[in-house]
Amino acid sequence: MSSSTALAQLVCLPAPRLLTTMPMGGQVGTSVDIKIAGENIEPGDELSFSNPAITAKPKLGKDGLPVSGQYVVTIAKDCPPGIHEARVMTRLGISSTRAFNVGALPEATQTKANTSLETAMKLDLNSICNAVMTKQKVNFYTFDANKGQRIIVDCAAKGIDSKLNPVVIIADEQGMDLQVERRGGMLDFQVPETGKYVVKLHGLTYDGGPHHFYRLALKNVGKGEVVARMPSIQKVSAFSWPPAGLTDKAIQPEAEPNNQHAQAQKITLPCDITGNFFPAADVDTFEFTAKKGDVWWVEVASERLGRPTDPSIVVQLVSGQTPNEKITDVVELSDISSPVKVSSNGYSYDGPPYNAGSSDILGKVEIKQDGLYRLQLRDLFGGTRNDPKNIYRLVIRKATPDFALIGWALHMNLRNGDRNALSKPIALRAGATMPIEVVVVRRDGFDGEIELFMDNLPNGVTAAGLKIPKGKSRGIVVVSAEGSAPRGLTSAQFFGRATIDGKEVTRTCRMASMQWPVKNAWSEVPSPRLMADVPVSVSNSELAPITISPAENKVWEVTAGEKLTLPLTHERRSDFSGANITLKTYGAGFEKVPAFDAPLTADKSQAVLDLAALKTPPGEYKIAFYGYAVVKYQENLEAVAAAKTALMQAKQDAEGLATEAKKLAEIAKTAPDAQRKNSETAAKAAAEKAKTAQASIATADKQLKSAAAKARPKDIVDIIVSTPITIRVNPAKKAK
Repeated sequence: MSSSTALAQLVCLPAPRLLTTMPMGGQVGTSVDIKIAGENIEPGDELSFSNPAITAKPKLGKDGLPVSGQYVVTIAKDCPPGIHEARVMTRLGISSTRAFNVGALPEATQTKANTSLETAMKLDLNSICNAVMTKQKVNFYTFDANKGQRIIVDCAAKGIDSKLNPVVIIADEQGMDLQVERRGGMLDFQVPETGKYVVKLHGLTYDGGPHHFYRLALKNVGKGEVVARMPSIQKVSAFSWPPAGLTDKAIQPEAEPNNQHAQAQKITLPCDITGNFFPAADVDTFEFTAKKGDVWWVEVASERLGRPTDPSIVVQLVSGQTPNEKITDVVELSDISSPVKVSSNGYSYDGPPYNAGSSDILGKVEIKQDGLYRLQLRDLFGGTRNDPKNIYRLVIRKATPDFALIGWALHMNLRNGDRNALSKPIALRAGATMPIEVVVVRRDGFDGEIELFMDNLPNGVTAAGLKIPKGKSRGIVVVSAEGSAPRGLTSAQFFGRATIDGKEVTRTCRMASMQWPVKNAWSEVPSPRLMADVPVSVSNSELAPITISPAENKVWEVTAGEKLTLPLTHERRSDFSGANITLKTYGAGFEKVPAFDAPLTADKSQAVLDLAALKTPPGEYKIAFYGYAVVKYQENLEAVAAAKTALMQAKQDAEGLATEAKKLAEIAKTAPDAQRKNSETAAKAAAEKAKTAQASIATADKQLKSAAAKARPKDIVDIIVSTPITIRVNPAKKAK
């Protein structure tokens, strides 16, 4: 399908998305009422969390029935503090997630407007308030403090999935500003006099609304106490830190002053050093001796620790003595480049909208001669920053080959159509196959093949890893649900496996998702982040529009250099716009298979794989075919059927009650005087029931029309992926 065909179409079949929870967290060992909102979430859906120590039950109203969108969440005493994930199991499967915070402080929730000094909400010291920013307004809070107290005001917003860029101000009782923070940092306030103080909070551009939520912490801390920020979600780049096996046992601090060459800190390799880019323009200098032929790997984490830094290293050979010292540059190390080309506009345009690279450092230093070497570490933007919290970790080690993996739901690349960067949960319709793109950061020279696999999947769901080939940085995992798969949800385990130095090594693959569904290039910049776990669901409420699979579930064999014809079957459950789907191929060794058309109006097609042209060497391979198709999607046909049944039943009930009322009215007319009053009362009651039944018909008819309107076919372009196919390429027979 050409990209122009997709122009103006809706992109991707509807998926459930959890957008807000209020409040956004709670205190460990307590229960809290939570109200949620989102897309394709219906009353009665089940709220759950990534940690089993957090549980939820529907909140019941006075009538004993569940209140739509409201839950009672219980946080166990042994629940670890920090960021967890909230999500909802819906008719269409598991929703996208929203950060849920667990802490040790008592919590409050903003329930009334506090947009003036007169309506300010009073806060207790050592507490957290959950709130929503009021658009084009300022939110006001007050607190009491004593002279000399050290008060920390910390506002969590971007770090908890909010769209808010907060400006936080501490003011005096009259509202006059004393301290301001505009960059998302926390305020450290020394109380000048005992009395009442004000916290004012607004968006950087005075934006607001339900998606601009925040958690405001007010803490009374000791002098000199190091205060941690409230827990925050992690950027995608953080997946590659820390290296496997890294501990704090050998860690040592940098020793200031070490900016000048003469002050260089003497170190012995290997080493593990922690420091910070402080004060502004700080350059940390280290010296070590090394021998010719040594190879050292240098890794720096700072941006991956959540800091707004861009580390850079220069390693130099030092010869001679001061003042005749001679400096020779050996290597300059900077960014960890993205494993794959990232989309040029941040959306799925000409590459993935996820950047798995980092401004941190991972590089090699090759020693060409014996001598003294000097390493200078700086933040490239450090001249404009003066924050002691801009920490780093510097690790210099001998080669320890390894790898780190990150995956995300594959997005569409529609050059002239919608630029989508959607939060896409692994919510499978029965009969569907979903592609997960996986990329790797390779450490210390490792370039081997990586096998991808998933465990603990719902019943009827399988995953096939199409491998990351030797020396490559990208692979695909296809997750498939059988057409008869029952509804289910699990927290899956996602791994990559490789052989390093003769030993099998298994590493966890992290998952990433968009914080918010971005449907086109004009709405907002996408904001991807890491997830806490890998929820996978299957739903049989709506089935996949089409399932493309091989005619037989077997290993397909072919001799190297020959052709393999693969018969495919199409199990169609929907209509499509367009007669054909153009299919390409996933899978190492077969990605150069020419695109071919498969009919969307037929039950069969075939793929011809020319091994002579592909030059695929002997071995066993897994492949899948994929393409885009415009589905005539009909939403929730079950609701239409249920509404029809309800209308039919309402009509039958009304007809029966009307007949009964007429019969009782006739009886009342001829009843003896002693029984007439009771007969008339019964007839009147029956008539009222018949009248109510007629009203029920009108309600049922309205519900049917609403369900039918929603179920009218809509053109939605979606990714169609075949079930995986296993191919064994046998060696060609040698000529005698």
